[in-house]
Amino acid sequence: FRLISDPNFSVRNDGSIFALREGASLDEPVQFKMTASGPHTDVWETVIQLALMELPPPLQNENEVNHAHTHTHKPPPPVITFSGHRMNSTKGLRRQKRDWVIPPINVAENSRGPFPQMLVSIRSDQDQDISIRYSITGVGADQPPNEVFNIDPVHGKMFVTKPLDREHRSSYHLRAHAVDMNGNQVENPIDLYIFVIDMNDNRPEFKNQVYNGSVDEGSKPGTFVMHLAAFDADDNTTANGMVRYRILSQTPHSPIPNMFTINSETGDIVTVAPGLDREKVSQYTVIVQATDMEGNLNFGLSNTATAIITVSDINDSPPMLTSRTFSGEVPENRVDVVVANLTVIDADQPHSPNWNAIYRIISGDPSGHFTIRTDPVSNDGMVTVVKPVDFEMNRAFMLTVVVSNQAHLASGIQSSLQSTAGVTISVQDVNEAPYFPTNPKHIRFEEGVPAGTSLTTFSASDPDRLQMQQIIRYSKLNDPADWLSINRSNGQIVTTAVLDRESIYVKNNIYEATFLATDNGSPPASGTGTLQIYLIDINDNPPALIPKESQICERINKNVHGVNITAADADTDPNAGPFVFELPNFPSSIRRNWTISRISGDYGRLGLRYQVYLEPGMYEVPVIVSDSGNPPLSNRSLIKVKVCPCDENGDCTTLGAVAAAGLGTGAIISILICIIILLSMVLLFVVWIKRREKERQTKQLLIDPEDDVRDNILKYDEEGGGEEDQDYDLSQLQQPDSLEHIISKPPGVRRVDERPIIPESQYPIRPVVPHPGDIGDFIHEGLRAADNDPTAPPYDSLLVFDYEGSGSTAGSVSSLNSSSTGDQDYDYLNDWGPRFKKLADMYGGGYED
Repeated sequence: FRLISDPNFSVRNDGSIFALREGASLDEPVQFKMTASGPHTDVWETVIQLALMELPPPLQNENEVNHAHTHTHKPPPPVITFSGHRMNSTKGLRRQKRDWVIPPINVAENSRGPFPQMLVSIRSDQDQDISIRYSITGVGADQPPNEVFNIDPVHGKMFVTKPLDREHRSSYHLRAHAVDMNGNQVENPIDLYIFVIDMNDNRPEFKNQVYNGSVDEGSKPGTFVMHLAAFDADDNTTANGMVRYRILSQTPHSPIPNMFTINSETGDIVTVAPGLDREKVSQYTVIVQATDMEGNLNFGLSNTATAIITVSDINDSPPMLTSRTFSGEVPENRVDVVVANLTVIDADQPHSPNWNAIYRIISGDPSGHFTIRTDPVSNDGMVTVVKPVDFEMNRAFMLTVVVSNQAHLASGIQSSLQSTAGVTISVQDVNEAPYFPTNPKHIRFEEGVPAGTSLTTFSASDPDRLQMQQIIRYSKLNDPADWLSINRSNGQIVTTAVLDRESIYVKNNIYEATFLATDNGSPPASGTGTLQIYLIDINDNPPALIPKESQICERINKNVHGVNITAADADTDPNAGPFVFELPNFPSSIRRNWTISRISGDYGRLGLRYQVYLEPGMYEVPVIVSDSGNPPLSNRSLIKVKVCPCDENGDCTTLGAVAAAGLGTGAIISILICIIILLSMVLLFVVWIKRREKERQTKQLLIDPEDDVRDNILKYDEEGGGEEDQDYDLSQLQQPDSLEHIISKPPGVRRVDERPIIPESQYPIRPVVPHPGDIGDFIHEGLRAADNDPTAPPYDSLLVFDYEGSGSTAGSVSSLNSSSTGDQDYDYLNDWGPRFKKLADMYGGGYED
């Protein structure tokens, strides 16, 4: 690009036009020509007309903004043309029109109109020849948000239809189109850039209303405290969005009203004066104001926030003891008791490392009897005894104590003279318990010393040397075997029984007893001492043999040569093994049939002599075993050896084991015959029981089969009409004239049709030969026994008795009237017992309506 005229402006290769200096004016349109080289020479010229628009100064409030929109002089809107000269090239080819860049259109935000407000006029240089229709496209025109901008299609005037908000959208990109009446494009579309000019319509906003910061007390001026930041939604490249800070107030005003300052641009709060002291002022409240328009209070908008500044504690106050001397007292031989309390004052923040006190004893306690613990609540020092003190050794202690903080003192702070104090501890004398100088005391004695032997004198000492002479008495506290006694006055220990090293109360050859020494002080005190007696072994226990029983084959087996035996002795070396095994000379059969040899010091082997055969059986073999004591002790032991036939592995066979038990062949045969006879008797008894049961099942009843009335008894689920409804043979209930056919039948037979599932009650037994006069009594006794039987089942069982014959004194059961006509009192059923209870409930309660 190249400008033809007007030296007030310049143009770049991208087509951007800039003013060269302030106050530039346009005397005539600025012209520039573009030339492009290619296969053909094309030249395109156009005329650009620039109009200057004066912007109003920044406004302070909304009224001024409205007033400015109403009265500000507005220059005429610029005109943008689709102009261009069309010329023929030397070769007669058609020229192509080139796109060109339109300067942006500026629109102030929050304009109050009137709307629509004209922004620019667009025209084509062909509008004089043909009718042109103009249109615009893009965001804000035909894309959301729609109809922000529109254009007069005939005259090409573009308008804005509503106020714009730069914070919502700062620019728009539209394209202008020119077509003829047939819709044919007559010009290339041109780009329109609309920039929304920012207005100061947003206040600075703090993210928080309250900010918290801290600074150490005693900080130097210029120490950073905290940072505050406010955000302004306006354009930060203009004064509208440039925020400045300042401090409005500080509370409290101590030591001066302006202890802090704030960087107007960054919002950093720093100290400006010394004198921060947490012990005087622990917190400051600072009000900070943020103003845009670069802090111009006349035009800028403002907002405020609160900064809470906490003065942090440093260890600038050393601890001071409230007194230069402290005192206390402690009984001797006591530990974990507080004997003195040290109080301290510290102005630093309580319960912090700068306040927590640490006490140290720097002199007066070389043995470490005392320590000083800090009370976590009051910060006092508690002088505590950790090691017992002895009045006879030290009657008083003079301690030097120094106190400091858990944290080091701040730089430049010196320790106070009141950080050191003296502590006097007096020791109180108390009656101390006697003690045994040698505890436990060890002595050695042989076991077996007789009762009454003096072993030693176990005496105690009294540590209270500065008190009047005290008397010590001795007593026995623990003597498990009750072998010892002690003299109450001098502590001499005497045996009361024989000491036995093999006793269960002796552990590892040591017998232990405890004794008590008590003085006559006020109050009396006692101490304990332990006496340990090491018992030296003597040969007082003969050896014994194990096992007591064993078995051996009747003939020498190549795999088994005899019985291994072991000797055991309660004594220890040299009074135990090695042992000597031998057989006695009497009886002579022992040495003739048996032999014994020693395998090792504790083991021997007992066996049969070669080519000796013994009958299977149990043999008692005496063996003499002797220990190695001086003199040695011997013991004669009997070993029961079972001689039996063996298999090839050396194990007794079953028959051999029985034979070895001492039973001969005849005895074994006798036992087998007895077993066979017993089994035969059991088998015969079972056969006899089965046969008898079969005979019972096939035996006839006491009455003839044709006289059996069981088949005539019918059971119904409803009430019947009585005996008249059935064809019963009532003659069976009559006593017959002759009893011969009854007497000829087996006696004692009684039949029950339904057998109870529980044991029967004891009912009266009827004589074998009934008498006519006893039948009634027999029936009444049986009825009474059945009514009073608590184990009877809940059903009635039909009991069939022997034939009663004719002429019975009891009336016929046919005389019972079962008719339901007429009223009848059934209350007497309640007197017939529990078997008639249900019937009594049905009929004895009367009739209901």
